[in-house]
Amino acid sequence: MSGRKPRERRDRIKGRVVDEGFVRIEQLADELGVTPMTIRRDLDHLQSRGWLRKVRGGATAQPSTAFHGDVRHRTQAMTAEKNALARAALPLVKSGQSVIIDDSTTALALTRLLTQQAPLTVITNFVPVTQVLAGSPGIELISLGGTYYPAYDAFLGLRTVDAVTSLYADTLFASTTAITRGQCYHQSQETVAVKRALMEACARKILLVDHTKFRRRGLYQLAPVTAFDLVIVDSGIHPADLDALQADGVDVLVAHPE
Repeated sequence: MSGRKPRERRDRIKGRVVDEGFVRIEQLADELGVTPMTIRRDLDHLQSRGWLRKVRGGATAQPSTAFHGDVRHRTQAMTAEKNALARAALPLVKSGQSVIIDDSTTALALTRLLTQQAPLTVITNFVPVTQVLAGSPGIELISLGGTYYPAYDAFLGLRTVDAVTSLYADTLFASTTAITRGQCYHQSQETVAVKRALMEACARKILLVDHTKFRRRGLYQLAPVTAFDLVIVDSGIHPADLDALQADGVDVLVAHPE
């Protein structure tokens, strides 16, 4: 075990955390034949890439206000709210348009409805979007390349930004990790760089957010909420949060459940 390379060791740790939900540093150190300090460095590395969050004595894959889980956890969270947001957003898509879908599980819910508005051109850096739409009649699919980030199941980084700059679409549908004091935040600098490029590459920007985004935290500032032409929120939003958006002059659409 002690001879494992860092990548192999971290893959082992990553798999354990995702499958079991929580792992202890001392137990990992014993099993992998390394020191607890080595495991702590491994956890720092995996946390920086969005796979887990460090907690006292170990690490967990469970979301919190500051860590939002890997794609599997995010896809399974707030599904009713995401579906309500998607239904509210769909009429804003017109046949013949080009739309950008970002690497959010919130916008992914809209993706599953897009064939109803075909023909469309859909641009994305999010692998699940390509999986949903690949081969769909009437959908011209443009996948943005770059460096693949497994925890986000998306292509991010400078090469993705470069790929975006040559395109211009009608509408961007995006989400954000957190909204604090009227600003959108994310946990990854790479995510912020790509989302800013996507915002520049469209005529209209629409933000899809469920009410929990107003109680979360993010490290890196993306943009003010006012940078979006429309914000669609679910009906669970706290009145104070809704009032704050409207006081800032944000155009808000509240999506109600079926």
